[in-house]
Amino acid sequence: MGNESKEFKLELERAKGTRDFPPEEMIVRQQVLDTLRTSFELFGFNPLETPIFERFDVLASKYAGGAEILKETFKMKDQGNRDLGLRYDLTVPASRFVGMNPSLKMPFKRYQMGPVFRDGPIKLGRYREFWQCDVDTFGSKNMLADAECIMLAQSVFKKLNLDVVIEVSNRKVLDGILTYCEISEEKRVDVITAIDKLKKVNIKDVEKELQEKGIPSELIDRLFRVIKTTATNEEKIAKLKQLFPPGPACEGLKEMQDLLSYLDDQSNVVFELGLARGLAYYTGTVFEGFLRNPKEDDVKSSLCGGGRYDKMVGNFLQSNKEVPAVGLSFGIEPITEQMKINKQRSGDGRVQKSVAQVFIIPIQTVPFCLQVAGILRKEGINTEIDLMDRAITKNLNYANVLNIPFVLIAGTEEVQKNRLKLKNMKSGEEQMLTLAEVVKVLQS
Repeated sequence: MGNESKEFKLELERAKGTRDFPPEEMIVRQQVLDTLRTSFELFGFNPLETPIFERFDVLASKYAGGAEILKETFKMKDQGNRDLGLRYDLTVPASRFVGMNPSLKMPFKRYQMGPVFRDGPIKLGRYREFWQCDVDTFGSKNMLADAECIMLAQSVFKKLNLDVVIEVSNRKVLDGILTYCEISEEKRVDVITAIDKLKKVNIKDVEKELQEKGIPSELIDRLFRVIKTTATNEEKIAKLKQLFPPGPACEGLKEMQDLLSYLDDQSNVVFELGLARGLAYYTGTVFEGFLRNPKEDDVKSSLCGGGRYDKMVGNFLQSNKEVPAVGLSFGIEPITEQMKINKQRSGDGRVQKSVAQVFIIPIQTVPFCLQVAGILRKEGINTEIDLMDRAITKNLNYANVLNIPFVLIAGTEEVQKNRLKLKNMKSGEEQMLTLAEVVKVLQS
């Protein structure tokens, strides 16, 4: 009996933790990306591109992401048996680039937008491939560079019409608080990792985690009394000055004062004493942006975050030379999700599924309509033309489903009169117009 070959059936599924973005989602994402790109360049940041994968020893270096994030790094080997890893953020590759190019003029201001990868648990809102949109300033210790990151975030969220609070702290201040609370050096990473979860989980869960890490209850109580202080930014600084002896913690408070002094608008900036930012490479200022007073169905995760990391580049150079740096990263996923929520909430339930502003329906007038399409495109109007030779009702349905705002109908009678029928798909209004008038309406 002969062997029967089994037909291989390919399962068309995405890899776990990844997503496809159909046009209706990409249109919103692209709007956010365009806003970010123009905002970055308004602040003088220049574009940079780096590889998606790096040498693993670069990703694992002392002042890179730290042990927690290394557990989530996608690892691989090339054909030369060299250890590689997919980038888990854009900061480490940028720092590697600066370290490799010592002739760069300082300050070096760069932005980069692209996918990063983390092999962590998959849950709602957390994926293994996601985008980051970063700006970084290398070479300046001046708190003006840190303040510029916050001013950039304020500018971006104003353009996107998102009410966001920027929480700010300083790693030196946090270390001072941990010293005041008698947290030993060997326990500090555990404590920082735990309190970094305060925005995501119940405070009781954080207390339980700290207890499991061996932190005595009385020290946990003292810690929370300090970091949960409710007061103005200036009052918090004044209170902490009374707790700290001269040293790095007081330096951190001075940096915080300088940072705040550069901000004309502090209405959405809060000195948050419990803000930790989990990555190990931060050395000074840290900040995160959250929606102010989010509703039940709003995004609760941070929309942006960043801070100062003055030791990473020097570590890559394997020298004592310190290259100060500060950066800010925007989360395209949570920002886009909130933009969609706001659009639905505004009452406009129509989802844009096409970038086309107008759809041309030729009725035995294809050559003429191709000329019209060419003229509209030269005027900067996104134009689509019927490629299926369908009946007019099916074409109108096509434009309606894709939420294309206007339809342009050109039959032999309209062409003879040098007129075109322009239909507003939302209102249903139809107008007989010259081509020049059509251009004027579509550009208005």
